[in-house]
Amino acid sequence: MLQTAISHYQQRVNHSLESQLAALPVTDPKLLEAMRYASLLGGKRVRPFLVYATGTMLGATEQSLDPIAAAVECIHAYSLIHDDLPAMDNDDLRRGQPTVHIAFDDATAILAGDALQTMAFEILANCPLPVEVEHNRIAMIRVLAKASGYLGMCGGQAIDLASTGKRIEQQELTRLHQLKTGALIRASVELGALATAQCAVEHYQSLTEYAEKIGLAFQVQDDVLDITGNTEQLGKPQGSDLAADKSTYPSLLGLDGARDVAQNLYQDALTAIAKLPYNSEQLEGFARYIIERDQ
Repeated sequence: MLQTAISHYQQRVNHSLESQLAALPVTDPKLLEAMRYASLLGGKRVRPFLVYATGTMLGATEQSLDPIAAAVECIHAYSLIHDDLPAMDNDDLRRGQPTVHIAFDDATAILAGDALQTMAFEILANCPLPVEVEHNRIAMIRVLAKASGYLGMCGGQAIDLASTGKRIEQQELTRLHQLKTGALIRASVELGALATAQCAVEHYQSLTEYAEKIGLAFQVQDDVLDITGNTEQLGKPQGSDLAADKSTYPSLLGLDGARDVAQNLYQDALTAIAKLPYNSEQLEGFARYIIERDQ
């Protein structure tokens, strides 16, 4: 049932992204093609799933969530383009295909990332929202901006780059991943909640706590898969973190220790949403998927 929902939401956000890109005038065909390549190349669509699962649980329609999910995925796609650049992680493979700077060139990759980032906020600023949710539009933009910038992904990437080749303590590693990976996952849940008019403050807090736990668990499992997975499954070079001498949970705690951390985060996530007066089956199943996935 969970896989059916994941596939369904993947199709919806892909269609929404295609529609947004198709509506753009062709001022530079190469740049537009790079944007399409980066955003429609595949991927698990974790963040859009959380927008849909949270929003529909609280009563939002899928149609009203489509542009919000697309905006989140634009931010994620931009971050991957820039992370893969030679000046950052210098990766040649993403989702089993050449990274954008390899398929095109460095300059086009930088511009495609910039364009997708700004496109995300244009979507949120202009997309139709239900009348009863319109007052949350600025809050949505604020949430996504914070998760994308210095207090989110950019800040986390800076810490990651500064930490490469060094041994850092678990507290600092946790902070790194809360920003680099966890911030946008939390924002996805928050955006799903803000897309409705009936999310009480205490329920919003429970959802953000859930999101923080699974956001960190997602990265812990990524670290584990960098060692135990294979290139074909991962869609990127297996062992790339190890080769780059990055700080990871397995390098700090060992594989068993990292798996224990992921399991504890999973249980904490379930506890956070256990008392919500909604059908949280999709969110519960997704938390389990996060720590059991093999790619």
